Amino acid sequence: MTARAATKDDVDEVVRLAALMYASMGHDVSSRAWIDAAREHFVSRLGGDLAVFVVDHPVRSGLAASAAGTLSTRLPAPNNVAARVAYVQWVATDDDVRRRGYARETMRALLDWYDAQHVGVVELHATEAGEPLYREIGFSDAGPAALRRR
Repeated sequence: MTARAATKDDVDEVVRLAALMYASMGHDVSSRAWIDAAREHFVSRLGGDLAVFVVDHPVRSGLAASAAGTLSTRLPAPNNVAARVAYVQWVATDDDVRRRGYARETMRALLDWYDAQHVGVVELHATEAGEPLYREIGFSDAGPAALRRR
């Protein structure tokens, strides 16, 4: 199993997996507005500030897992002079193929892509189920507290 870069032809499957992830977090994913916006962002941003890596399903057509992430620029910091930062989103694996390393493989590919883009900081929000994987591959909550205003 090897992760591959998603193409625009993968839009429906990537959004389906993102919806699976959001539903597992208790979000209502039935909104046509969300689905349309997700599809539009995927198609218009892929290859620019958006990278998505996927693993094809081993039995049926479609995808088994995906990891998406965005790239942006902040102001330089002593520990990130290039000022390039990334945010990981939409990491999901189909229920029938969990615990096979697919999410790890998509994350590895995404992090390799970030490294090639000279990204100094990669951030994400972890679900309880995903946190052990992220900690194993180098994410931690050490450092300044990340706060959010909604």
